[in-house]
Amino acid sequence: MLLSFAQWVQATDFFRALRESWYVYPTVMSLHLLGIAVFGGMVLLTNMRLLGWSMRSRSVTDVVAQLRVPKRIGLIVIATCGILMLGSKAEEYYYNIFFRIKITLLALMFVHGWYFRRSVYFNTEAIDKEPAIPQKAKVAASLSLVLWTAIACAGRGIGYIDPPLDKLHARLVHSSSGPLAQSEFPRR
Repeated sequence: MLLSFAQWVQATDFFRALRESWYVYPTVMSLHLLGIAVFGGMVLLTNMRLLGWSMRSRSVTDVVAQLRVPKRIGLIVIATCGILMLGSKAEEYYYNIFFRIKITLLALMFVHGWYFRRSVYFNTEAIDKEPAIPQKAKVAASLSLVLWTAIACAGRGIGYIDPPLDKLHARLVHSSSGPLAQSEFPRR
């Protein structure tokens, strides 16, 4: 059922046009990476402050508050571009183990955010009043760094797994070297 849904999504006119574009799809991929750079930088700075490894002269509240907007902008860019890439090659992602790992890690990151939201991320004023950064904040920051790093690694791994061309239902075109899924660009 999930495979049928993936095939239907990528067969829509919108996602087919996106996939087949020599300019739009690479632009979406580049914007996804740009969003990761912005978001990842903000997450890194926030977690470094929560761990007490940087910006010690600034309050946790100040650092978190000032980085919240650029972090959200980066996340919106990442999510939007990720959805566009997923929709255009949904069937290929269905077979990709790194994509499945990435989705699982994203779910764990969601649980992490939900669990630490009130006690750490929206409780920075209480953290600033403590003589030292509370252990719970350090655990939240450490887990965040580990999970986001693992998500980035899994995302990068997606590009190294070739889809099983014999299983893909996307329209095929023939080149001089044999059949290629129409959704694929010449590699390397």
